[in-house]
Amino acid sequence: MNYELKDDYIELYKLLKVLDLVDSGAQAKMLIAEGYVSRNAEVELRKRAKIYPGDTIQIADVTIEID
Repeated sequence: MNYELKDDYIELYKLLKVLDLVDSGAQAKMLIAEGYVSRNAEVELRKRAKIYPGDTIQIADVTIEID
């Protein structure tokens, strides 16, 4: 799955919500805090981590390429 940024960056929890991978921002924050989300092959625990073009996000069996 690809996501094209409309701004300079997007916060991680917002990305998960925008792509409808979660039902709410609270659910996104919980998944991130519990270590279920990876950024560039490393677990990302910061809910508001800034995601930039070139980043790769992995959650369960979904891989998101940021353009």
